[in-house]
Amino acid sequence: MTMRTNSLALAAASAAAVLLALPSPARARPAVSAPHKCEGGESDSRGHSSVDGTEIAWDDESKFDDARKHAIKVWTAGTLKQVEIKPDGATTYADLEWRDTSQTGYGWNLVYGKWDANTGTDYLWMNRAYLDDGKSHGTTAARRRVAAHELGHALGFCHKDYGYGLYPSVMWADYDLIEGKGINGPTSNDVKAYHSLWG
Repeated sequence: MTMRTNSLALAAASAAAVLLALPSPARARPAVSAPHKCEGGESDSRGHSSVDGTEIAWDDESKFDDARKHAIKVWTAGTLKQVEIKPDGATTYADLEWRDTSQTGYGWNLVYGKWDANTGTDYLWMNRAYLDDGKSHGTTAARRRVAAHELGHALGFCHKDYGYGLYPSVMWADYDLIEGKGINGPTSNDVKAYHSLWG
């Protein structure tokens, strides 16, 4: 009986030594949480953006410089560094051009801004019919919100279906809700979506 006990103890000790000698299993990297759903079954897309490689080179034909500066600042703050957003140079073509329009007709009724994808340079339109001083959304805060939202589209983000009111996003389609929540740039939900798309 003593011999058997010793044999069992020796076998257990040997097994423990083997287990300790084995490398520990590789830990899986935590999965990046997927962004919330987009409206209409769309999804965020690198291919449906103004990003060329890892940058957006922009040109400016808009009077709303403050709004443009704000949008670029909030989409490149903190950890949002994977896409560089910079003015185009003398030897490069712009990926995105900021432009103004003044329309309220077909396709523009209550549209304060619009990102317009094209084969060459994409356009980011700021609608003066609503954003000029004295117009319905002619404030610095409103112009900044619109510019941040539209630059989000240029970065590949679609309108978010974040259970309106529950998961705040600058990419909600409803401007009044964005304004009502005081959203001026990417929220924590938008930051997650950014890293899911751009790393």
